[in-house]
Amino acid sequence: MIDSQNRPGTVGRVKEVTSLSNPLVKDIRALALKKFRDRDNAFIAEGLKLVIDALDQGWSIRTLVFAKAGLGNPAVEKAAARTVAAGETVLEVSEKVLGAITRRDNPQMVVGVFAQQLVPLASIKPSGDDVWVVLDRVRDPGNLGTIIRTVDAAGAKGVILVGDCTDPFSLETVRATMGSIFSVPVARASAEAFLAWRKDFPGLVAGTHLKGAVDYRSVEFGGRPVLLLMGNEQQGLPEELAASCDRLLRIPQAGRADSLNLAVATGVMLFEIRRDALKIDMESRT
Repeated sequence: MIDSQNRPGTVGRVKEVTSLSNPLVKDIRALALKKFRDRDNAFIAEGLKLVIDALDQGWSIRTLVFAKAGLGNPAVEKAAARTVAAGETVLEVSEKVLGAITRRDNPQMVVGVFAQQLVPLASIKPSGDDVWVVLDRVRDPGNLGTIIRTVDAAGAKGVILVGDCTDPFSLETVRATMGSIFSVPVARASAEAFLAWRKDFPGLVAGTHLKGAVDYRSVEFGGRPVLLLMGNEQQGLPEELAASCDRLLRIPQAGRADSLNLAVATGVMLFEIRRDALKIDMESRT
């Protein structure tokens, strides 16, 4: 049973909070804004499963928030005990407080505040048939979150954000990842830093581009590392990144639309690049 009072003798602490003016609640609500996420190097993840997955994968939790309805739920209490054992704070709150934190009328029962975790670009050393997705100035958090989720589903290695991209730790992006933010490595880099790193890349660098002359289905991707470069939603790949590609590819379209949504296009490309690997994986499971 969770004790809803400050408990001397424990590593962390459990507090009952009902007021929106509580300083801890104010700090968590402030994480809706990027400047406070950056200041605190923290972000919010909603849902019991996401919180448990993050803890299981070694992410550092700062605060666990749960609704009173979670009292007596074994999974909630176990997550709370793990948070306290890590020396951090657990807040038992009213539904009103939880709704204010998540900005939802029907919030999830559990919210976790986690430390941000990025991968240094220099530490990424692709080999074998590793696939990394490189996104240039992606603006839409829904697109970014969906791409991170798709990278996870396709078995690609991670995402490299180039230039002024939307925040991978925004509430909207994290929601769209459906928990994949905790299993997909994300790196950030300037265009200059990425191009310098790309010079030593040992495999194929492919990008989608309106000027692409090669049908994406005609390329043999397997057996080597691949960088997939995808451009900004409105402008596509800039010339400097397009020039760094070994192949500029196109996705043929039969209708009147002249382009695909960025997340959809990335998904189409990823599952083609990973086709052979996914086939082998499926066969191994049967």
